[in-house]
Amino acid sequence: MGKKQNVHGEGNYEATRKYNEGLRRFIRSGRVGQAARDAAPATDADELQMAAAETEGKRRAKDEDPALKGKMPKAPVPSQPDVKPSTTAPETPEAPKPGEDK
Repeated sequence: MGKKQNVHGEGNYEATRKYNEGLRRFIRSGRVGQAARDAAPATDADELQMAAAETEGKRRAKDEDPALKGKMPKAPVPSQPDVKPSTTAPETPEAPKPGEDK
């Protein structure tokens, strides 16, 4: 076993580590504000196109992430199944006890 195996079942840990480290370096570099200004739409047409893309992305999303709003949804309350009593079987089965004849 000379080579280290990549773990990809639940995610690629090495790639995640590299991404996170690169992100930390970028934040520490102080270039975040400039990058945000560079990414801003240059024209009104760009702004409309970006807004349309955002709307389309939101339309396809299931729900807004509650973590973004700072609150988590309440856990669903389990409902009782709609089980109707049988009309052909007794409610409590009556089996003879050992030594009894029915």
